[in-house]
Amino acid sequence: MIVWIITAEIAFWIAIMAALFSRYILKKLKLSTFLFILVPLIDLALIVFTIMDLRNGAIASSAHGISAIYIGVSIAYGKTMITWADEKFQVWFLKINLNKKPLTGVAKGMKELKLFGQHIIAYLLGSSMLWLMITIVGHQEDTTALEQVWKIWSLVLLIDGVISLSYILFPTKKKTFLANIGL
Repeated sequence: MIVWIITAEIAFWIAIMAALFSRYILKKLKLSTFLFILVPLIDLALIVFTIMDLRNGAIASSAHGISAIYIGVSIAYGKTMITWADEKFQVWFLKINLNKKPLTGVAKGMKELKLFGQHIIAYLLGSSMLWLMITIVGHQEDTTALEQVWKIWSLVLLIDGVISLSYILFPTKKKTFLANIGL
């Protein structure tokens, strides 16, 4: 199962980079659009392979749970990841200076809250997928790994929420090291 997840992740980034290359270097907008359309199809394929694997009697594992997380994150953050890749492509390959200034203060806090909102969406989508898998498997002893993945992700979501809120409660006043390197 982990091979499918890794394959989906690699295919995801290849499709995005090929779409950006087609858009900016080849100037082929239709090809670029087609390649961007492949991105959600890759997620769909991972969903199908995960459910088929479980229906064929595979013991539910952490890898199946990770595939649910991958799908939720890919759907919730997909546009953000593509925008990030688009900006990096323009800077690295086209040598365009986008003059993006690191955010500080309330603006940084609002961005972090928006990203936390995306995390909540990813969590809801991925959790739905996890509980669907648990329902498909149906045996309590066979779903322990999936439940553990869900518990860990729930904790991660809680920690992310606290950190995101801290940017509003304690806004930064100047650039931090991470802001200086573009993170």
